[in-house]
Amino acid sequence: MTTALSLSTLATLPAGVSAPGYDRGSLTPGILHIGVGNFHRAHMAVYLDRLFATGESLDWAIVGAGIKPFDAARRALLAAQDWLTTVVELDPEGLSARVTGAMIDFCEVSPDAILARMADPAIRIVSLTITEGGYFVDARTGSFDARHPDIAADAATPDAPRTVFGLLVAGLKARRDAAAMPFTVLSCDNLPDNGDVTRAAVTGLARLSDPELARWIEAEVSFPNSMVDCITPGTSPREIDLVRDRFGIEDAAPVACEPFRQWVMEDAFPAGRPALEKVGVQFVDDVAPYETMKLRILNAGHAAIAYPAALLGHRFVHDAMADADIAAWLATLMRREVIPVLPPIPGTDFDAYLATCITRFANPEVGDTILRLCIDGSNRQPKFVLPTIREALKARREIELLALEIAFWAEWCAKGAPLQDDRAEALRAAARDADPTAFLALTDVFGDLGEDPALAAAFGRHLTALRAGDLREVLRAAIV
Repeated sequence: MTTALSLSTLATLPAGVSAPGYDRGSLTPGILHIGVGNFHRAHMAVYLDRLFATGESLDWAIVGAGIKPFDAARRALLAAQDWLTTVVELDPEGLSARVTGAMIDFCEVSPDAILARMADPAIRIVSLTITEGGYFVDARTGSFDARHPDIAADAATPDAPRTVFGLLVAGLKARRDAAAMPFTVLSCDNLPDNGDVTRAAVTGLARLSDPELARWIEAEVSFPNSMVDCITPGTSPREIDLVRDRFGIEDAAPVACEPFRQWVMEDAFPAGRPALEKVGVQFVDDVAPYETMKLRILNAGHAAIAYPAALLGHRFVHDAMADADIAAWLATLMRREVIPVLPPIPGTDFDAYLATCITRFANPEVGDTILRLCIDGSNRQPKFVLPTIREALKARREIELLALEIAFWAEWCAKGAPLQDDRAEALRAAARDADPTAFLALTDVFGDLGEDPALAAAFGRHLTALRAGDLREVLRAAIV
């Protein structure tokens, strides 16, 4: 017998499933979160659920929001279960499930509904998980892309925004015009300097239509940097069946994730914040070293194993990590070329952090797919891998394995793989070009980095070897 998830069934959840340790009726909204995907529900929502269970910060509940068609579908699923989510932690030592209740509402998927919430002074933080590629960053300059058609449209019609940043500008304008305290804008996406990038996008868009508003935002609005971490696969029938069959809950949109979580933030919240330090969140003066460590070891590590593993036919990440050649490739790349150019963090052992990441990748309960790691390479590589290459070249350090990582990506693109990437057509054509360096000539991905002779030579040599020989032999030869 199973229990359909809803507020009315919380008191009768099956044995072994944790329910919210607080009265949902005591919560009031404080955070508007745009992008209610699996990662958000496995990360921020879990931290807040734990905090509310201590009796703290009950005026910081989440209101969901989104602007994409799939957000409407997600909203409909969650509405039917009173915004509750079953979160399963995939610990190899034993799975556990908890029902979280930190989200208490979800805006209608329309700009007007979202702007009405942004105008409410009770909303003191607007947070975002909109993917690494959603910030309108020009790969050639690394700065805000003011020429993007969606940005140009929002600049021309600021009262009818269609992007997240158009909504933020309009929402902040409404707060200013009402003489209300502006909300803090908190990015929870995996990209370097995510707060600074968000600030650049918001102020850059505002500057196109209302320079005075842009100056006010720059002076009055806080955009703290943050580092987030919790491996969270997509929800498939496998996870829905797991929650029903293992834990006895009918949940149309459960989340399964690893048991590891980390959240490091700058403490820059002028309008206030929940007391998240009481549930393990680190507040620091400078997030950058922590963020760089995570992006260049964990996220770049995922990228590094994704393409050779896919080309070798592996389906799951844990299977790839059980392949001795893939595991050795990852460890050697990180220790030889990535860790040496990381900025130091007092008290942090990068080798130990790498070992933790390797253990996490090898967790068979997560069931993370190699295909998921291959998605959106043209947005992920510039965030996770290319910055290390730039710094290594600047320091005159070795880049052989980093160049091979790019060659694996190019070979994946060339093989007719099901590319899920906005630049799929251009990537495939360049990867199949007879000239190996045509791939590096994609300036909207590589910027001027593709013109570096050392990178071009190493990449060309590796791609030629992959085209001519056996991938596993190339892999083994590289890590000797």
